[in-house]
Amino acid sequence: MTNPNILSLRYATPEINQIFSQEGKIQLERELWVQVVKAQKELGLDISQEDIDKLERAKSDINLEQIQEIETRTRHDIKAKIESYIQTSGASEIIHMALTSRDLTDNVELIQNKLAGEIILNKYTNILREFINKAKEYSNIVICARTHHQPAQPTTLGNRFANYAQELFHHLKAYEQTLIQLPFRGIKGPVGTQVDMTNLLGSKEKTKELEQKVANHFGFTKILTSTGQVYPRSIDFQLIANLNALAMPLDHLATDIRLMAGFDLVTEGFKKGQVGSSAMPHKRNTRSSERDCGFAILLKQYLMGAAMNTMMPFEEGDVRCSAPRRVILPDAFYTSDGICETSLRVLNEMGIYEKKIEQELNHYLPFLASTSFLMHAVKLGIGREEAHEIIKEYAVKEALEQMQGKTTNDLIQKLSEDETFKQYNITKESLQAILDNKDAFLGRAKDQITELTSEITPYLKTRDNGYQGKDIL
Repeated sequence: MTNPNILSLRYATPEINQIFSQEGKIQLERELWVQVVKAQKELGLDISQEDIDKLERAKSDINLEQIQEIETRTRHDIKAKIESYIQTSGASEIIHMALTSRDLTDNVELIQNKLAGEIILNKYTNILREFINKAKEYSNIVICARTHHQPAQPTTLGNRFANYAQELFHHLKAYEQTLIQLPFRGIKGPVGTQVDMTNLLGSKEKTKELEQKVANHFGFTKILTSTGQVYPRSIDFQLIANLNALAMPLDHLATDIRLMAGFDLVTEGFKKGQVGSSAMPHKRNTRSSERDCGFAILLKQYLMGAAMNTMMPFEEGDVRCSAPRRVILPDAFYTSDGICETSLRVLNEMGIYEKKIEQELNHYLPFLASTSFLMHAVKLGIGREEAHEIIKEYAVKEALEQMQGKTTNDLIQKLSEDETFKQYNITKESLQAILDNKDAFLGRAKDQITELTSEITPYLKTRDNGYQGKDIL
């Protein structure tokens, strides 16, 4: 028996699974063979249209058992696929003429990466749109911002989502350019010199024309000019590095939701009938966000594998990289698909508890306002370092008392009773007035959301039609 790929089985969508399935890959291989044969006919080879039609009709007639039986005998997977396709179609032996195995496999793998990559691009575009929507929706929800997981200053929940959007937008543009620039290896032959195709067609010009025809069919605008038997595996590394960068804001989102849910500030969504824990009925675990953090770990592992796979092949090429790539490439896309789908569900189902957010904010607000108190004292004439030391003394004392069970926050009372503050007429009322003006603590948080929305909206409009990948089968 064989064991299924757990990522494919549990997390990847049908569109991505189809691209990397055995049948899906064989269909792409057969499509490439057909396109090469058509180009060879157009460039003068004596190939009958009847044989091409037979190949076309049999592209989806895939017998995996037959292919496996032939491979067991020949110990060569490409030879097995050639024989099976010829037998199934009933065509003459016209496929794979002047091709080597890597003319087939390397190009098909690049096609798979391009097709899957464009689907993932569309999903991340949808996530970016959701981030901006959430940034605007929550732009007036003032929340306690934290650094080092300690209360720091007020911000808005919308600005937190703007942070995710900013990071994703930066990487999304780079990823889109990587897909645009993703090259077709081309029909290069055993060592990259294209000598066999040139001899078959009779001219170097026809060889270049054939290569361009095939690349155009699959939607590639770039063809590698000079490469050996295999295309540089650093191209795989670049693509998976892009997928890692895209996942980082989703990892950040998932981590923040886990932390905020622990304080009952938000929920990632909890459907009727859902079970949070098999042992503790009350629990509402952030299972989806935790899964996204796990996906991010997997992508880092695949990036490390892709980096190791960039080790140079012998001279013009070997198959040392083959086994790792059979795992790394599809699994990186399965994982990217999973983190996108899970994040979109969280973004659609999440909710916020405004009363709890306000309660936490008010509890910490005197601490969060400490920098504003400091600036207030400086403006009234106290030295900056002296004022800092006074505020620190009382703030630390108040925080320690709260850690021991105190439920009120009396920082402004303590500050107003300090002799130095009294001398400069810093009263409890003046400090309370600072606390009451919550918007004054936000700086440009709301402006940043407006500016980022204006920056990102034109990009989103260019992609409003969603995934427009080329139908190549």
